[in-house]
Amino acid sequence: MSLGLTAYGVAAALPMSENPTADFSDTPWWVALIKAVGIFVYLLVSTLLVIWFERRVIGRMQQRPGPNRNGPFGLLQTLADGMKSMLKEDITPANAEKLIYTLAPLIAATMAFVSFAIIPVGGTVSMFGHETPLQVTDVPVAVLLVLAVASVGVYGIILAGWSSGSTYPLLGGLRSTAQVISYEIAMGLSLVAIFLYSGSMSTSSIVSAQSSLWYILPAFFSFAVYVITMVGETNRLPFDLAEGEGELTGGFHTEYSSMRFAMFFLGEYVNMFTVSALATTLFLGGWQAPPFISAINDNMFGGGWWGLLWFTAKLWLFMFLFVWLRGSLPRVRYDQFMRFGWKFLIPITLAWVVAVAFIRGAQLGFLGDSKLTFAGRELSVATVVIVSIVAVIALAAAWIWDDKRAARAAAEDVTPPEEIDPFEDGYPVPPLPGQRLNEPTRSGHQLAASREPVLTTAGTSSTSTAVKEEDHG
Repeated sequence: MSLGLTAYGVAAALPMSENPTADFSDTPWWVALIKAVGIFVYLLVSTLLVIWFERRVIGRMQQRPGPNRNGPFGLLQTLADGMKSMLKEDITPANAEKLIYTLAPLIAATMAFVSFAIIPVGGTVSMFGHETPLQVTDVPVAVLLVLAVASVGVYGIILAGWSSGSTYPLLGGLRSTAQVISYEIAMGLSLVAIFLYSGSMSTSSIVSAQSSLWYILPAFFSFAVYVITMVGETNRLPFDLAEGEGELTGGFHTEYSSMRFAMFFLGEYVNMFTVSALATTLFLGGWQAPPFISAINDNMFGGGWWGLLWFTAKLWLFMFLFVWLRGSLPRVRYDQFMRFGWKFLIPITLAWVVAVAFIRGAQLGFLGDSKLTFAGRELSVATVVIVSIVAVIALAAAWIWDDKRAARAAAEDVTPPEEIDPFEDGYPVPPLPGQRLNEPTRSGHQLAASREPVLTTAGTSSTSTAVKEEDHG
């Protein structure tokens, strides 16, 4: 919340565009309803296609065909899988909290759809005699609405893990909650630079402000951070730690089946489209045509329904990135991933936001008009001073980070004791290589040395193999 208020205050201090939000004055409620249904169908069809697309692309990357039986080129395979999920038996664990168990997948799925309502997928078009933008709604703080809805979506995951009444789903829910919350902070900080450049948090205003220059160029670092955080936000490889099959057997949705599991599956893919659509809107000009095409004839290829085509093309570039990462990179370790988010991404993004704020202030003339000539170019004195200060701070921070890392590594390099008690903490602990066991004790009492391990099979007791060998020896 404090991040949102700070970003809102920074954006309010900068010149706002003449039209801070899209114009819905000629949009009756039934047209808005049609657009909402259209967005819902658009996302459903896109989800069906991207699941097929992902399986085919990864199949080619792994030298196998992928789905190719149901429909031409296997296009109906996803539809067949959906029908199978509907017809499967729906099992509810005996220890589950049934109401929360059912509510959790609904929360996870619906929140992903809600976020797409503020995304402009095209320019202003004519629908049934009314001029309306291809956007369900818009508010002055639309980007913050997406972050808020994503935060609510976390409840679906944690409630699913808790309500299942099982250990592994609970661990997966806790993992996912910590992961999503930590990477939402870095994601929100990366978007502050866009607010500073555009002077608005309205998605339609941000798209309009990129008519001459897409923000992927001046805010390149914010774009890199956002791409990393959006992969972590959606629990996708290499960051699908909440669903690690090797240690959590599926994670928070382990106990789900049938359509309840399909709701989580749908929510994950719709969330992928949502974060990709937000990246398209904030960094790639939204629905606007690429510069080389708009330079030819922007009125013919850049506005109206053409915007939906350009928006979809940019959206699928990010979807291919998701698929490519899944087929290329292994899963990272959980502690490394969390350390990377908290100790690297968040601090360095904070430094980037401060630098962008000062440089943006210098560009707007808030810090004076003095100029310096360097390599034949005039530079603002304030800009040179700020860049120098930021460089010094970055170098100092890197030095301190490296020093602390070396100290931490030295502290962790502790030679284990040569002799250990396996029951010292109340639980049996196996020895490390090179260690030996002392005389084991349990609760301070010496175990009877004469007590031999006994194996009982079919009602007959016999000593262990080692004891028998000693007797015969």
